[in-house]
Amino acid sequence: MIKKKIVIALGGNAMIKRGENISFENQMKNINSAARFIAQLSHEYNIAIVHGNGPQVGLLALQNNAYTEVPAYPLDVLVAETQGMLGYMLMQSLQQQGLQDVSCVLTRVEVEKNDPAFVNPTKFIGPVYLADQQSQLEQQHGWTLKADGEFIRRVVPSPSPVQVLEAGQITRLLDDNHTVICCGGGGMPVVHSDLGYQGVEAVIDKDLVASMLAEQINADYLLILTDADAIYTDWGTPQQKALRDVTIEQIRPFAVPDGAMGPKAEAVIQFVENTGCLAFIGALKDVDQILTGEKGTCIRSHAPVTTGRSLVV
Repeated sequence: MIKKKIVIALGGNAMIKRGENISFENQMKNINSAARFIAQLSHEYNIAIVHGNGPQVGLLALQNNAYTEVPAYPLDVLVAETQGMLGYMLMQSLQQQGLQDVSCVLTRVEVEKNDPAFVNPTKFIGPVYLADQQSQLEQQHGWTLKADGEFIRRVVPSPSPVQVLEAGQITRLLDDNHTVICCGGGGMPVVHSDLGYQGVEAVIDKDLVASMLAEQINADYLLILTDADAIYTDWGTPQQKALRDVTIEQIRPFAVPDGAMGPKAEAVIQFVENTGCLAFIGALKDVDQILTGEKGTCIRSHAPVTTGRSLVV
């Protein structure tokens, strides 16, 4: 049986929950839970997993700065470290769920060296801090910090992805029925130069990279898993309503730079618009029901021809 290809973008909450200690034990507990849901899909799909790394790369940056006898490693190297660490943990957990052919690909993602994100950092990484710590942290580390809810948090440049450089290798592994972990943390950001590709200080949005990867490898579906069970209208009010089956035009108003649902909406719009395939947004625990239209939000290029509840995949 030839399986369809699906790219899953796994939110950071699948690795570590907000406010939870970033210990190995806590991360493995959460990853084991995620692996159980992903393993259910492997019977029907060839899966590429793209995961976040915000808390982990922030922790590595703190550890990096704490040891002053060695110059701090650049951010692209820290992203590579998180790809190896989280990739290993995911491989272990998925194989314990019975998946035999699991591969982790260290993945570079090209960005433009003149991307405006380099002068306007917006990507949150690391832990949250109290607002009155901002001046001290900026002086101590040279960071840029911005408000994240009632707290403050470090922000770094998040340039737009241009291409996933290892897309060919990922495709070949999927065609050979491997489950592939790739583009972790949005991939190592690199720019093209006369010397080839060189790393830059940035963290790329993993949902936008998942969308680009899905397009490059000719995936049939893009599935973005997060801590929200769907996209809602009138969120936080008595009138809030989950959107189950929408077109890209209906979801376009949600594609705003809010650091939360905005990048996810932008990612699914990009994929559906460029491929005509289906994309989904929903909660990890609902993964099976998302793909049947019972939970989550399905995004398609045009309104479905028929009405009523039916399988969308």
